[in-house]
Amino acid sequence: MDHRLLSQFLALAETLHFGRASELSHISPSTLSRSIKQLEDSLGTELFLRDNRSVSLTPAGVKFQSYAREALTAWELLQSQLAETQGELKGEISMYCSVTASYSFLYDLLSSFRQAHPKIEIKLHTGDPESAIGRVLAGTEEVTIAAKPESLPAGLAFKHIATSPLVFIAPTQELQTDLPIGPDGVSDWAKTPMILSESGLARKRINRWFKRKGIKPTIYAQVAGHEAIVSMVSLGFGVGVVPRIVLDNSPLAQRVRILEASPALDAYEVGLFTLEKKLKNPLIQAFWHSIS
Repeated sequence: MDHRLLSQFLALAETLHFGRASELSHISPSTLSRSIKQLEDSLGTELFLRDNRSVSLTPAGVKFQSYAREALTAWELLQSQLAETQGELKGEISMYCSVTASYSFLYDLLSSFRQAHPKIEIKLHTGDPESAIGRVLAGTEEVTIAAKPESLPAGLAFKHIATSPLVFIAPTQELQTDLPIGPDGVSDWAKTPMILSESGLARKRINRWFKRKGIKPTIYAQVAGHEAIVSMVSLGFGVGVVPRIVLDNSPLAQRVRILEASPALDAYEVGLFTLEKKLKNPLIQAFWHSIS
């Protein structure tokens, strides 16, 4: 079976969206649709239920998803092992991370690795950090840089890179409300407009922080992406919570200030993730062990 078809199937199985899956696969939606039809015809069963509004996996599609992941992993491992017998590793590693992670960590991570393994290419995709681990678990990406979750999913390997505090930030100017924020921090958290992540690790930790204090926060906005939180806070719309590394790399860093808050939020532990079984691949293994 054509391994490109398996990759395209997995992209659609993860995103359940023909437009996003075709972008990931670097093909047109019509080409992706033909590929899926080709797979379904060869298997004699439908893999997806689709209409004008939604796409979902059929029971057969769920089973085939497991097969496709295993088949691609075995194929990539064989390719790498054959390349290794020729004395020099070559091939591709698919990596995913947020834009912030790419310019915060990638240069240091890749500089020595590229010198040691010039024929290994890194295919980098950037996007929402909240989907990073899910893409590795789904088999869409081989390696990602992300914050370590409070509970590590089974079969996932993690390697620490850095620790980043999770901080409250306020605008250097006054908020666009009548509520002042003094140099010692917030006087009334219940009335302070908050700009928070829609979901993810930061949201879980801030929710827990307010719950411990017995406070129901006033949520002004819920947004996707920490960079957007910095932007909204800099304009005076409210107080936000972001990893310090995002703030340090933001062009708007001078327009916000870090607030003192007690107790401090648990820090982010940032690192590399891959599937444990992927570490058998000589390419992934070489990259993994190049990180000190």
